[in-house]
Amino acid sequence: MKEKLRLIPGVDKLLQDEKISAAVALYGSETIKHSLRSTLDSLRKSILDDQFDDVPGSDEIIEEAIKVSKDISSPSLRRVINATGILIHTNLGRAPIGKRIFEELTETLSGYSNLELNLETGTRGSRSVHVNSILKYITGAEEALVVNNNAAGLILTLSTLAKNKEVIVSRGELIEIGGSFRIPDIMGTSGAKMIEVGTTNRTRISDYENAITADTKILFKAHKSNYSINGFTEEVSLDDLVELAKKRGMIVVYDIGSGLLYKPENIPLSNEPDVKSALSSGVDLVLFSGDKLFGGPQSGIICGRKDLVGRLSKAPLMRALRVCKLTITTLTSVARCYLDEKKIAENLPLFAMLNSTDKQLHQKAKLLYDKLQEKNISSEIIETTGKCGGGTLPDLEIKSFGVVISSSEKSQQKRSDFATRVFHNLLNVEKPILGILRQGELVFDVLTIDEDDIPYIASIIEKAVFERWRT
Repeated sequence: MKEKLRLIPGVDKLLQDEKISAAVALYGSETIKHSLRSTLDSLRKSILDDQFDDVPGSDEIIEEAIKVSKDISSPSLRRVINATGILIHTNLGRAPIGKRIFEELTETLSGYSNLELNLETGTRGSRSVHVNSILKYITGAEEALVVNNNAAGLILTLSTLAKNKEVIVSRGELIEIGGSFRIPDIMGTSGAKMIEVGTTNRTRISDYENAITADTKILFKAHKSNYSINGFTEEVSLDDLVELAKKRGMIVVYDIGSGLLYKPENIPLSNEPDVKSALSSGVDLVLFSGDKLFGGPQSGIICGRKDLVGRLSKAPLMRALRVCKLTITTLTSVARCYLDEKKIAENLPLFAMLNSTDKQLHQKAKLLYDKLQEKNISSEIIETTGKCGGGTLPDLEIKSFGVVISSSEKSQQKRSDFATRVFHNLLNVEKPILGILRQGELVFDVLTIDEDDIPYIASIIEKAVFERWRT
């Protein structure tokens, strides 16, 4: 073992190699030195654990060190092509941001900005003014406030308006959102006391009314945006909840979640609650996410009564929950798209996809199919069903088309192995492609594919199928 350890070259010697010199120009000397030391440490540990019969030579060590340097220097967060048919894919960053939005961001963010400078007085201003006015206009709210996500908005609201007080909520609306975060846990963190009423499937206005005590502060309603309950059900309407709250001097807070403001004509959304309608019902505060059906960056938006939003904006917790200039600028640009409904789909990719016609989707599928045929890859066009995803519109099914690639293998197991191999190969490229691995087949749903990406997709699928990777 000691003899093997003596065969390991030193860092100084390896640094003299031409390949290392070339790598230094790419990754920097400190990164290369760190990678060499890390590689050699791992090698020594492996030798001590008796994992090597022969000690790797200098060339192998250098190759591994360069790979370590590349991994350190390359961004782990990068663009992924979404071929799943899920529009708001939580794992893929939820709502995509349009190119026109980024064009606006460049001018504002490439240098300094008046983030907290009042240009009229030359004195310190408020960062919230840049986005609040446009949010008030497009939602019809008296006032608006932005925090870093919807859960933060809920914690801020409850901790400021109902700390050590009671908040009444239906058992059928005790929602769990992504990452195992549950409304009861969020309420507990806020310091409010949650009072459950009704049952999972049926809650009446009398359940709320009978639960009100001298300590009750808020009547809380949550939109079941990521699931649905059907059959023998009943839930309290916003109008009835608002009427009860006014009669008893309560505050109504509605967590609408998805943040729908615009309803595409060809999508059946007549029964989906939207922000404007919720506010017009007399609800005191409406909370929603900026990165779901609103189509913007991750953020939490609170709209409603001016006096209540004012209290939230001055709460000490707000300092910890405020958003940065990047979020403010992006959210403002997205909000401005709602000034003209005719241009929403042009500027927000989410609605461009929702507005896609059957003909457009089939043409995209045919284009991908033809490109694969040119590369001698066996495939076929199939009908698929897209989903909105991201905890929104759980019952909405969007007719789409997909291209499924197949193997010539007769064995079901071998065909499944082929699909699995290609699926993982496509994730290990510079611009990964995420398809649908389902029942031994690999499907690419064109609902979420940009037509401009199809030539690239076909070329990378070819490499993934035949494993023709460039070194």
